[in-house]
Amino acid sequence: MNTTTAAGTAKVTVATIRDWARRGIIAATKVAGRWVIDTTSLARRIAIGAMKRPAHKVIYSVATMTAIGGNRWQRNGMDRVYFNNWAELAGIETTRYNTGNISSASYQGEGVSNSQAYKLLGCIDKVWFDTADGKLHARYGYDESRAASREEVWDAVAAGIRTAIAAL
Repeated sequence: MNTTTAAGTAKVTVATIRDWARRGIIAATKVAGRWVIDTTSLARRIAIGAMKRPAHKVIYSVATMTAIGGNRWQRNGMDRVYFNNWAELAGIETTRYNTGNISSASYQGEGVSNSQAYKLLGCIDKVWFDTADGKLHARYGYDESRAASREEVWDAVAAGIRTAIAAL
């Protein structure tokens, strides 16, 4: 199975599945640059995870948001936690040349063109948690990719944040 299917099955992010595969936690092989996950090994890992930890309730707070990589900002009566790593939480992975240009990219485990990766990264400008209302917010950018709409990317960001908090 591919990394996206494995992530959905295990209820973790695609990045977690790739990390498990790289570290040998689950049996996986790379075929044509993509991980192919062994279903038996993944099922065994899911069972081990279920035994170790009871399900956590996802609580949005400053402490949980900073624990998963957010940066707290307070000014003029506003208290927010900004996420500079929102693309990672959404499952957008890029590698770059020394010049800063994208050399390869994937979204939710599937390869995308470099131009579509730029558009995915440009569809959301900022992501933050506002302590005043206890909600996640985003400011959309100007680009929109064929790989995913702004709303789909935002849903992936929100799901990534929930998954990261639940994993704490």
